[in-house]
Amino acid sequence: MEVEEVLFDVAEALRIPVLVGALLALAFSLFELGGLVAELLKRRGRSRARLDQAIIAGGSALSAGDSGRAYLELGRVATSRGMRSAIGSIVEHRSSPGGADKIAKDMAEFDYASIRRLERTRILVRLGPALGLMGTLIPLAPALAGLAEGDVQTLSDNLRVAFSVTVAGLLAGAIAFVISLVRDRLYGQDYSDLEYLATALAPGAVLPTAPAASAPTPAPAAAPTTAMPAATPAPAATPAPAAPAPSPRPAATPAPAAPASSPAATPSAPQAPTPPAQPPTTPGASAG
Repeated sequence: MEVEEVLFDVAEALRIPVLVGALLALAFSLFELGGLVAELLKRRGRSRARLDQAIIAGGSALSAGDSGRAYLELGRVATSRGMRSAIGSIVEHRSSPGGADKIAKDMAEFDYASIRRLERTRILVRLGPALGLMGTLIPLAPALAGLAEGDVQTLSDNLRVAFSVTVAGLLAGAIAFVISLVRDRLYGQDYSDLEYLATALAPGAVLPTAPAASAPTPAPAAAPTTAMPAATPAPAATPAPAAPAPSPRPAATPAPAAPASSPAATPSAPQAPTPPAQPPTTPGASAG
């Protein structure tokens, strides 16, 4: 009986810490959920094209010997302080002796930091339901004791506490599980971006630079156009002078009618004039 009493006393001693722990687990899971939303908003514009543009801009700056500007250009794709620190290591050590090993070590540190951040919610995935279960079982002992004694009020109070702690623990675990899954994908993408960036800017690699803009060919000069004079209104058409009335042609005088041999001759075809007849000679005249 002494051992049982000790266990009962231990359970009763853990009652308040378990309840507080369940509440803290729920509050921490909600806090991490807010942090996840902020991380998603930071990665809202993430794309392969944006990463390539940052690498080209950073490579151009490194080719010009401007490490500071290269760090600023490449830092635009960083989504966390750890990723920005790894990018700074790539820019700083790419041309130094043993730079490849230093870059690899810094990238491994970034990976470990991501795993360490994931551990918080991964632990909460198991810890939340565990606290909920403990918070359920601990109040059952006094609840059953109250039932045996006929104290319904004690029974109902302890059962309410037990069920409430169960809900809080399960909710904390569910939220932490979702956060862990999403963050695992996000941090994997970050590490993939760092590997791509480190490969493009590796020591001895040809730095990607922006293509030189070709000079535009001048367009042929357009021939100067003279301003067209304003169209003058056409003068009003003057009425053409009236054509003179045709003068009456004089009537053709009829040709003298020649003696026709026959009265049926047509007047339209004039006949040739016949020679005049010889006057008859008188006998006196011929004798003379």
